[in-house]
Amino acid sequence: MNKAWFMAVLALTVLATISAILIVPPLLVEIATDLEISVAVAGQLATATFAAWAVTGVSAGPLSDSFGRRPVAMVCLAALSVSMLACAIAPNLETLLTLRVLTGLGGGVIPPNIIGSVADVISPARRAQAVGALLAIQGLASAICVPLVAVLADVGGWRLPFIVYGGLLVAALLANWLWLPKERGERVRNFAYFSRYKSLVTMRFFRVAVAVNLTQRIAYWGSISFFAAYLIHTFDLSVGFVALPLAVAAVGQMAGNYGASFAANRRHRALIIAAVTVVGGAFGLAVFAVDMGLWATVAAATVSLGLLGMTFPILIAASTEYSGESKATGVGLMGFSNQAGGMLGAAIAGALLASVGYAGIGYMCLGATIVSALLTTLFGRQFGETAGQSKG
Repeated sequence: MNKAWFMAVLALTVLATISAILIVPPLLVEIATDLEISVAVAGQLATATFAAWAVTGVSAGPLSDSFGRRPVAMVCLAALSVSMLACAIAPNLETLLTLRVLTGLGGGVIPPNIIGSVADVISPARRAQAVGALLAIQGLASAICVPLVAVLADVGGWRLPFIVYGGLLVAALLANWLWLPKERGERVRNFAYFSRYKSLVTMRFFRVAVAVNLTQRIAYWGSISFFAAYLIHTFDLSVGFVALPLAVAAVGQMAGNYGASFAANRRHRALIIAAVTVVGGAFGLAVFAVDMGLWATVAAATVSLGLLGMTFPILIAASTEYSGESKATGVGLMGFSNQAGGMLGAAIAGALLASVGYAGIGYMCLGATIVSALLTTLFGRQFGETAGQSKG
């Protein structure tokens, strides 16, 4: 197998999937205006997406480990393609919510399936770098695809981006169909759902890592969900112009995702996670609660999202060390905490915006990261253990 081509197909899949998940935040103001609802109510489209993503995130790993990477990729990419293209003709909020739930259901399965594919093919010595590179594609999606959403909406309205990114998902579906390697023999096994999870949740690492990641991702996704709307309202930016500061901030996310690959194998990775989390939360508070001017705000957001973007890749890479033959299940468990954090972050941030304004989102960001950092330092010993020593 040509591993470079294999990684290219997976990178396209990550790019298309994450773009589908993150397409809503730059469009909140446009959607709210067109459908005659508030931005806070429109923001619940993100909540619905993450809630559905969390549901399938729980079953994604066992599905992938039991039935194979290729068939799971085909079904879920097809569902994502249909939901995205249908959003372009959605007549009301209720239809959009339904379609975003379908997007979340399909999107929640893809990341564990991809990391499972990497773990099957890439050697353990190079696995952290491969995982970090793929997760850096998430930052690339934020750096290029998400700002492009704003540009497309400025040109053709909020429905046009759904058509364009629906087409990108169709391209990813075809690429997986043509080039994702077929596994030897019959992969289909019993759908060992509970036994796979039972073996993982008995490990201290997973119990601690889920709590750490959940609290940290509340801050991360809560910030991202309303950052574009905050810039538009605070600095009176057009939807098209906001693409530039979004791209700048996304560079930080990409750097954080990729930089995490170099910290993933460090013995003191727990201290690294705690430090970058609390500093990222402090910068997140500054973004929403301190009047600094446009570009100082963007700079603070770049630092915040970059630092907050490091934790998840580190925990994903670490989970493959502990999960044995259930690597996709382990990634799915971490993914569940990511999506649950996204659901809670978007919901809490929306409620705070409606009640106390954007500053409330900043204080939520700091508070959640402090809790996450405390959990990491209290139970960080588990992050440095080997898989063979981690049960208990």
